[in-house]
Amino acid sequence: MNNNTNKTNDVLLDYQTKRLQDLIEEIIQCCKKQTSDLSKKFNIPEAELDCLLLFGDERYLTAKSIAQKLDVVRSRVTKITTGLIRKGLVESIEDPKDARVKLIGLTQKGQKKSKEVSAIITDLHRKLLLELDPKQRKMVLSYLEALRLGMEVVKK
Repeated sequence: MNNNTNKTNDVLLDYQTKRLQDLIEEIIQCCKKQTSDLSKKFNIPEAELDCLLLFGDERYLTAKSIAQKLDVVRSRVTKITTGLIRKGLVESIEDPKDARVKLIGLTQKGQKKSKEVSAIITDLHRKLLLELDPKQRKMVLSYLEALRLGMEVVKK
């Protein structure tokens, strides 16, 4: 009896593992599609759009911090920021504390574009939550937080 229970539990766990993989992949693909759509809408390459959204409330970022946040090499950051500079969305200035470091900041045009894109993303998430009743929203957020924490534990 115990052996059958273990086999049933293994089969169930295998199914749940596959389902979790499939659901996460579908969510990732949906997010990639949304990013692609926003990129086309604003006529900004996806990497540049991702960089633009990094600033949030930050006035300046360094190439190193952008590379870390985007998980790309610094040479890629140079290409991304050069494109954003050409579009007038960011500017590069010397760090007053260390002339070897360049600070990258949003221009007024970049701030406006960043806020516009962020508003669309926030609206999308709001609409997603409105598809659920309040109790489901609370549960989904709680389960997502548990999943995120579990992913951090497994990563170590």
